[in-house]
Amino acid sequence: MLTPAAALDAVRGAMRPFDTDIVPLERATGRVLRQAVRAERDQPPFDRVTMDGIAIAYDTFARGERRFTIAARQHAGEPPRALGDPGQCVEVMTGAVLPAQADCVVPVERIAVADGVAAIESGYAAERGQYIHPQGSDHRAGTELLAPGAVVAPADVAIIASCGLTAVEAAGLPVMRVISTGSELVPAGPPIEAHQVRSSNGPALLAMLRQHGFDDCAHEELADEPALLRDRLARHLDEASVLVLSGGVSMGKADFVPEVLNALGVERVFHKIAQRPGKPMWFGIGPRGQAVFALPGNPVSTLVCCRHYVLPALLHASGRSAPPREWALLTEDVTFKADLTAFLPVRLACREDATLCATPAPTNTSGDFASLGGTHGYVELAQDRSHFPQGTAVPLHRWRLL
Repeated sequence: MLTPAAALDAVRGAMRPFDTDIVPLERATGRVLRQAVRAERDQPPFDRVTMDGIAIAYDTFARGERRFTIAARQHAGEPPRALGDPGQCVEVMTGAVLPAQADCVVPVERIAVADGVAAIESGYAAERGQYIHPQGSDHRAGTELLAPGAVVAPADVAIIASCGLTAVEAAGLPVMRVISTGSELVPAGPPIEAHQVRSSNGPALLAMLRQHGFDDCAHEELADEPALLRDRLARHLDEASVLVLSGGVSMGKADFVPEVLNALGVERVFHKIAQRPGKPMWFGIGPRGQAVFALPGNPVSTLVCCRHYVLPALLHASGRSAPPREWALLTEDVTFKADLTAFLPVRLACREDATLCATPAPTNTSGDFASLGGTHGYVELAQDRSHFPQGTAVPLHRWRLL
């Protein structure tokens, strides 16, 4: 069996990069950039006034002059004015271009204006360059502000717009199908018999995928019938580039998914991972490069495998830069049978010293999905040890990737 790390490497290595789309700026949030975004011009593009007041020549102030004739008024968005002579000033507003020949701004609170003259208060100490945001001091024209692989955040939208771009190149969104298998499944809504089970995996998988920006996905529930599975999965392979199945991949007599996928020409990359929960996971590549993830049907296993393998694979194919690894300290001792890597759900809290702490929230079984409520993710406990004392730093995987 593969280790979780080897399985993740195998998944990433088998994924084909997604296509590139041209995405309008208003729909770019959450998409993965496929281009560098470079500054259109210097920022700020001019010497920018940062305080309402008057703009003066500092040398005149340094010679002792405290009264300046107001030559003009400069608002933000207006072409720059100029000092007619060193004894003049220009009234300026925050955001305005600094008038020519001026190199100092005195705040309006420090002046008194009467009869067209601005008088600076006695004892005020001005400095050359004060309240001026120099041209290009944030960045110069052509500077790379966003790199390929970045996930566009709201602040990035402001950056892109400032560069004069109305659209960006971003990773395309795959067409996805989520398929829940199991003759016992009944969706929410209709009446349910005592021997049946509500279908929860499909809605949860859709929610997790959409939370990470993968919106082009639909869900279907299929009974454990080989002919039906073959017919419907064949159609989904024709229509979609990524399939995510739950159920039917273990060793039971009704676990038909691996043999059906094989019959449809999906080449197995691996089946089973040395982990708990989620050991029976299956992954393969279809005849046209479709990625097929067949996850175990127990709900906790389904969600862990989707978070640990499906989401990283999709983001890798999008070209996203790898998110930073996280670690947390266990708040209590953990002991388990060390034959497989364990993924243990946790609740997180940050102490006053900025230490991130993980409190174990173990499930009863891999079917106990209700215990996941209120958890923030899971920690990874290596299979080469069985005891993890309180205070041990362990790798953390949040349900939502950063």
